[in-house]
Amino acid sequence: MNMSALLVIDLLNDFFRNGPLARRRPELVTATNCLIDGFRKSDQPIIWVRQEFNADLSDAFLEMRRENIRITIAGTEGARILPELDVQLNDTVIIKKRYSAFYCTTLDDILAKFRPAVLVVCGVNTHACIRTTVIDAYQRDYDVVVAADCTASYDEEHHEITKQYLDNRAARFLSNEEILKMVATNRATG
Repeated sequence: MNMSALLVIDLLNDFFRNGPLARRRPELVTATNCLIDGFRKSDQPIIWVRQEFNADLSDAFLEMRRENIRITIAGTEGARILPELDVQLNDTVIIKKRYSAFYCTTLDDILAKFRPAVLVVCGVNTHACIRTTVIDAYQRDYDVVVAADCTASYDEEHHEITKQYLDNRAARFLSNEEILKMVATNRATG
């Protein structure tokens, strides 16, 4: 089968408490659930990626430790995936400690099992976790698609700069409609 896999990155409560992402939450949730539904109907894997750190920040990245930034702390509501999203028990969930979903996680092993022809990435924040994950996927020779309808950042300027930087180089930014058509075609020809 010519499979695709969906990576849903950091759609976590702490990132949607206020600011631009809080305002975009309803549309991002709706678009992401639509994409998830299409992947489920086509029996394509969905992988949730969550950032999470120890309460003492011992496993957090340098800026967090230096500035005592306490976000997505293990065991807190803030580190949980948005409750409106369609997470199911048979979905794969991985925890990451840095921007890239590949860095010191089991993602390489998980993807080796599925062997996706296309890796679809969505979530937040475009200029940080999405960008580094896309670049790491591209460096691993994945055909990467970013779900434009399901990807955002609290920093709109750097969202756009990142989109310009990645689009048609390391990844293609496609609409849900384009992605769902691709996933359905992959399933039909698989």
